[in-house]
Amino acid sequence: MPLDVRRWSTLVEEKAVEAGQRSEVPLRKVAALAIVANPHAGRYEPDLSGVIADSEAVGALLAKLALEAMGGLPVESYGKGGVVGLGGEQEHANAMLTTTFAEPLRVAVGGALSWIPSFTKVAAPGGIIDVPLAHKDALYVRSHYDGVTVALPPDAPAPDEVALIVVLANRGRLNARVGGLKAGEISARDGLR
Repeated sequence: MPLDVRRWSTLVEEKAVEAGQRSEVPLRKVAALAIVANPHAGRYEPDLSGVIADSEAVGALLAKLALEAMGGLPVESYGKGGVVGLGGEQEHANAMLTTTFAEPLRVAVGGALSWIPSFTKVAAPGGIIDVPLAHKDALYVRSHYDGVTVALPPDAPAPDEVALIVVLANRGRLNARVGGLKAGEISARDGLR
């Protein structure tokens, strides 16, 4: 049975100036958010394989929304997150954010070599979550260590809901200068590092 998507939204932020320095290529960060019903709220369920399998459709929806919000810009970074309403447990979001959920995102961004960073928590409605970003093809690209702060709607997630989030960015941080592997130097061997 598919997860019941109750609502969705997107957030777009574009930034061109940092510390008084203007970049020729602004940094665009987007977040796509879906509020889904939590079928396991209020009870312990030892087998979460059902929500793992059912999360694929939500992953595809969020990938589509996030990619549309990028407005045709290339995607270099990605991340995912989840906030479980107070009637559930953190493991419910983790189950909904596995590879099954993430594979549609990898496909939507044209393939990716690196795992997708994530963060989950349990929170009351209207909370805030910082969703991490990392380069989609190599974790050790320091310029792309970043995140997107997502403020949840004031009435979500309800105790029987989970907020699932996908974030994307077109480039690394403005003024990044801490060294390490550069995005243009990535090879296939760097993908899982």
